Amino acid sequence: MQTYTVSEALYYLKTILELDELLSDIWLQGEVSGVKRLASGHYYFRLKDGNSAVDCALFKNAASRQICKPEDGGLFVMRGYFSIYEDRGQLQFYVQELKPKGVGGLSLEFEALKRRLAEEGLFAQERKRPLPERPKVIGVVTSATAAAFQDILNVLRRRYPLAQVVLSPTLVQGENAPPQIVSAIQALNRRNDIDVMIVARGGGSIEELWCFNDERVARAIFASRIPVVTGVGHEIDTTIVDFVADLRAPTPSAAAEIVTPNIEDLRAEVLGLQDELYSLMENQLDEKRNDLNERQRRLKQASPAGQLPTYRQRLDELTSRAGRSLNHRLELEHTKVHAISGRLKVLDPHQILVRGYAIITQANGQVLTSVSQALPGETLNVRVSDGQFKVERL
Repeated sequence: MQTYTVSEALYYLKTILELDELLSDIWLQGEVSGVKRLASGHYYFRLKDGNSAVDCALFKNAASRQICKPEDGGLFVMRGYFSIYEDRGQLQFYVQELKPKGVGGLSLEFEALKRRLAEEGLFAQERKRPLPERPKVIGVVTSATAAAFQDILNVLRRRYPLAQVVLSPTLVQGENAPPQIVSAIQALNRRNDIDVMIVARGGGSIEELWCFNDERVARAIFASRIPVVTGVGHEIDTTIVDFVADLRAPTPSAAAEIVTPNIEDLRAEVLGLQDELYSLMENQLDEKRNDLNERQRRLKQASPAGQLPTYRQRLDELTSRAGRSLNHRLELEHTKVHAISGRLKVLDPHQILVRGYAIITQANGQVLTSVSQALPGETLNVRVSDGQFKVERL
């Protein structure tokens, strides 16, 4: 039994295709999707009809000769040849020439649904809600095994690890995906702790992303009480849910960044608030310290100890004033005493006696002022300046 390597078999198939008269120069018609233009200038995309699709390559040299370039959703006719891309064992159509034929069916369906939902107000800007600044719980609607979910988790761990992530898993591709996406959105809305929701999946062709153009999914997002951010596909991909959502992110990773603050910014904000708090505290402490010093100064002034020197000085002044007043009063009194003493001296009976007068008193001490007061034979007492003696009245 003869055996062949994979490379040999693929090379054989490639040779057959390239030598086939029909397949080596054939015109194909279909709708373009999943267009990728590389930096090299080559285009890669898929050409499909209602039942089948084939991968296509339009290399730079051939692309430079074309009037138009392949676009997602466009209906084209293309001339080229079939061959095998041996590295992947993949059938591929190599485009030599292409002409636009019109808009593809999916694009027509997309535009019709977009127009109808817009007329109903599902895209109205005024109904879009602001996102919470610091969400505590973030709901994610995507496939648990998708790279998009890991991208979201990686961004959240790096950017805002404080948030809790709740995955509501669902298919994100195929005919069964829309009802599952609707159920996943509704499941998060039944919870009371979800602050914001991300609906996401990674990039893909228009067919792979088509479940996000489903009217049921669009209406589920419209009915969500939780703000919704979509991150479906790549930046160039736009789906119906992007128009309904409160905010559209170009990628799942970008959606994770949009719904969260940067923890470094929060650190800087906290440090700024801390500095502001310290400054306010220092200002208040300075104010209180100045107020305390002022109160201490006033208390010191009002305290007896503080006023004692003043009272001492005042006492000294009062004592001095009282001394001066007393001396003056004593002088006045002394003068009065002298005056009275002089008058008394004038009236002093002894002084009269010195001048030769005498005082005659009866035995009972009564001073005689009249001759009639003395009885004949009565013994009288006569007082003179240097003594006294007795006499008898004749």
